[in-house]
Amino acid sequence: MRMVSRKDFLKSLGLAGVTVVAAPFVLHCRSKDDEGEDVTIDNSVSTACAVTNSETEGPFPTKSPSTLVQTNIVGDRTGVPFEINLTIQNVKANCAALQGVIVDIWHCDKDGNYSEYGGTGMQSTNYTNYHFLRGRQTTDENGNVSYTSIFPGWYDGRATHIHVHIYNNVGTSLLITQIAFPEGSGSAVELVNASSDYSGMTGYTYNSTDNVFSDGTANEMSTLTGSLAEGFKLAHTVKVNA
Repeated sequence: MRMVSRKDFLKSLGLAGVTVVAAPFVLHCRSKDDEGEDVTIDNSVSTACAVTNSETEGPFPTKSPSTLVQTNIVGDRTGVPFEINLTIQNVKANCAALQGVIVDIWHCDKDGNYSEYGGTGMQSTNYTNYHFLRGRQTTDENGNVSYTSIFPGWYDGRATHIHVHIYNNVGTSLLITQIAFPEGSGSAVELVNASSDYSGMTGYTYNSTDNVFSDGTANEMSTLTGSLAEGFKLAHTVKVNA
């Protein structure tokens, strides 16, 4: 009988590259890992309640997020109306809603530029004195925060995405992650970028080849609803170890 390594087993569950911090699962059987040691796998805990992937914060993190406590993060930017709705859950409490944690988000404008940066090779347009498309909120009793924004554009090497940094109520970092967008024919990404104000899809980097999302987006993929005429709404759940 063929023995299955720990890596192969995780791939079969869709968990390759995911940091699982829930209690070990039990299959009531034993296997061997890559070093030949016995591995006990506990299937009694749902694999759905696992910490969302951690991702890079840079290269354009918010410099002073405590000064940007706001729901409307549009600033002077124009674009397709966009509502961002996030739910934060606590893996240590069986993914119950997590109240009172701080959620910072930031994303680029329709042209792929970030506020607070620019005038360099990474971003030629200088927006160092602007603070658009950045905001901080604290989760309510249902673990929810919402932001009013515009649909993000994209830039070379990256698929459409949103950055998220979550802290507990005393400011200790819990998770830095990113939110991915569904792609394909008829998706919001294609519809928005085909509109007159956006950059189109020529040269677009898809999730499968994105340098952050290419290892998978299973727990970073958002749900989008809406239309160009009415605007779009994003819903996404982020799970942290609190």
